[in-house]
Amino acid sequence: MSLILNNEYVRKVGRILKKYYTFIGPGLVVSVSYMDPGNYSTSVSSGSMYQYKLCFIIFMSNLFAVILQSLCVKLGTVTGLDLAEMCRLHLPYHWNLFMYVCAELAIIATDLAEVVGTAISLEILFGIPLLYGVLITVLDVLIILLAYHKDGSMRQTRMFETLVSILVFATCVCFILELFHCNFEEGAFGSIVRGFLPLHKEIFTESTALFLSCGIVGSTVMPHSLFLGSALVQARLKEYDITHGIISEPSEDEEESTSILPQDELLPATRSKFQSISDGSQLRSKYRPSYKSIKYCLNYSYIELVSSLFLIAVFVNSAILIVAGTTLYGKPDAADADLLSIYEMLSYYINPAAGLVFALSMLFSGQSAGIVCTMAGQIISEGFINWSLKPWIRRIITRTLAILPVLFVIGVLGREGVSKIMNSSQVVLSFILPIVSAPLIWFTCKKEYMVVYDTTDNVSSDETSLLLNNSGQSTSPNTEVTVKKVTFENGPFLTIASILTWLIITFLNIYLIIAFANGADI
Repeated sequence: MSLILNNEYVRKVGRILKKYYTFIGPGLVVSVSYMDPGNYSTSVSSGSMYQYKLCFIIFMSNLFAVILQSLCVKLGTVTGLDLAEMCRLHLPYHWNLFMYVCAELAIIATDLAEVVGTAISLEILFGIPLLYGVLITVLDVLIILLAYHKDGSMRQTRMFETLVSILVFATCVCFILELFHCNFEEGAFGSIVRGFLPLHKEIFTESTALFLSCGIVGSTVMPHSLFLGSALVQARLKEYDITHGIISEPSEDEEESTSILPQDELLPATRSKFQSISDGSQLRSKYRPSYKSIKYCLNYSYIELVSSLFLIAVFVNSAILIVAGTTLYGKPDAADADLLSIYEMLSYYINPAAGLVFALSMLFSGQSAGIVCTMAGQIISEGFINWSLKPWIRRIITRTLAILPVLFVIGVLGREGVSKIMNSSQVVLSFILPIVSAPLIWFTCKKEYMVVYDTTDNVSSDETSLLLNNSGQSTSPNTEVTVKKVTFENGPFLTIASILTWLIITFLNIYLIIAFANGADI
């Protein structure tokens, strides 16, 4: 009997793991946003000055990321819209336009770090001058054209996720090798473990440590990842509804499928919100996930996101700091090193192979982050203003807007300009993050936005039932359609956690901006 129970338990676990495997991808892509080359100089400065003590800040930053990205998963899953589309649908025109400008500035500022990191790695590995290296980074747009379409099929989505996952895996391998090159002193493991705990008062009392903490948070929680996270979850929802016959699979020349509950059967209040969009909008016929697909996907999407952020993003960012804390702690000039100087110091203090691995990690993370950033730019432009240009034109414009400032600064200032443009990009991101995260928290806390209508026949007596006809009015028993109204707004815990996260990030970013204004530099 126990053998039968054990076999049943093994089969159940196997089914759960198999289902989880199908959800692997979006969290890995989002995690790229939290480990781009923009994090490197901040983490190296933290490790060289405070050794392992600021590992706690990296862990805390990822907690913030998990909270915000969980809201993104919920928003995209329940509404079928990404954050940019929700802003366009529900915000006044001028606020929506302001949000779009902020989001585009965030894309450009974020892309600066990816472009610079990739260009420096190309100079180290292949001797390509910085200026030409920046131009070469435009090629990743062609990769996106081959592998990704925002509303494409599950196969296209899988291809893109696989491509990014390979680059993420290569980055992780580089830092594993980097850690093996380090000569850890006796008792280092215990110091590293204690570094992930809030046991060191220097973090909260010393202005330099607080400043570096702000830098870690500012360079870790990227604004564009919020738009990305709310869009990536939708492909699996659509696949579920197509597979189970809830919606039909559209042909290549058909428009996007509508939801299980036609627009005409929505509540009048909900219908009016759809009808308030301008006639040129694609959102009116936007696919809306069914209640069944949401139940099937939501929890697994949460698990995949959280595990990816903690296993990948925390590891890479912590590895950078640990390598710096082990090899560069107390070394002169390490705190003010730029990316090229970090490579030179690792080559000198460890060995040339360590410097080479660092350059490879910059190449892999820069390319993956650059690809994801360009993809986020497409999501933002389509969501906020519904650009009618062809996708490849949109992507080239987005990428060009990002590399022009880099080309100008490098052409005028050379290597000295690289560090300045990296720091400037972090200031821009510090301004923008609280702006773009506020609507995310607002939408997911409001019941009216997080509503799903289930047309299943079995409706329990304690759930709200609606009887509607095609005009949205109550019907007679002979023509009734039973609809279950389910809401997914944030509970008290998530509401408090998200608001506290927003307040802490806002405070830290304001402090970082003030520090930069007073002449501080990382």
